[in-house]
Amino acid sequence: MSAMSNLTITIDDATLKKARLRALEQETSVKALLRDFLEAYSGVRGEQKKAVKEIISLSRTSDSRRGSSQWSREELHERR
Repeated sequence: MSAMSNLTITIDDATLKKARLRALEQETSVKALLRDFLEAYSGVRGEQKKAVKEIISLSRTSDSRRGSSQWSREELHERR
C-alpha cells in the first residue's frame, strides 16, 4: 500500500451532520465515502483492477509450480 496523506476540507456544519447520518445508515463513515469517491474519481480503482487481472493472467500462463514439496504450518512460519 502506498503512503497515505491527510486532506482537510471546509464544509458547513449542516451538510457534514447530514452526511454523517447518511453514512451511519450505510454502516460506513464520511471519511470512507470520500476516500472511495476520490479513488474512483482519480482512476485508482481501474488501475488496481487492471493490475489484478494482469497478475491472474500471468499466474495462469506461468510454468512455475510448487512441485511435490509440502510444508507444515510451523515450517512456513519458522523464524530464522
